Amino acid sequence: MTTPPDAAQEILRAEQDYERLRAAYLQIAIEEPGHEVGLAMVGADLDRAHARLQRVAGLQAHPFTHEPSAVVRRETERAARESA
Repeated sequence: MTTPPDAAQEILRAEQDYERLRAAYLQIAIEEPGHEVGLAMVGADLDRAHARLQRVAGLQAHPFTHEPSAVVRRETERAARESA
């Protein structure tokens, strides 16, 4: 089964939005420590972008998984500890 061109474009846009927000979240977390409000704002957008990506890709959200921003936050904290 192939994906219709419009659906493929929508998935691509959703994935690009998610990746752009993920990069912004990581940049703030690494370069601007202590900016919890900025992280929370971008994190909320990241979570919505992830949900949209799942929806347009036809995936069902799993209720017992962590929000993407929580996962990215843990990855950033772990990287900061390892580099210190």
